[in-house]
Amino acid sequence: QVHLAESGGALVQPGGSLRLTCKVSGSVFQGYTMGWYRQVPGTQREQVARVTTSGTTVYADSVKGRFTISRDNAQTTVWLQMDSLKPEDTATYYCNRVVAHWDWGQGTQVIVSS
Repeated sequence: QVHLAESGGALVQPGGSLRLTCKVSGSVFQGYTMGWYRQVPGTQREQVARVTTSGTTVYADSVKGRFTISRDNAQTTVWLQMDSLKPEDTATYYCNRVVAHWDWGQGTQVIVSS
């Protein structure tokens, strides 16, 4: 049974920063490309960033240059550093492996507002 635990979301002003954490337990972690996703109610969940087992990263155009994804295989943890936040980044953020998703976690809510 895989458990995904996202944390670090908060209310932040535009231009601010947050660091999200995803702790993965119950499965082999280092063999999978991991991604961060976000979802606004009423819309589809979208992938914002992913990191391969070797550390190669890919970002959605909307966050490129502002977000940084990283992972530590020993800690089975993935992070998302979010800088220069915009109101349109407001969403619930989730992590999961990119292929053959595990059951989704609760997510962590990010609200960017003045």
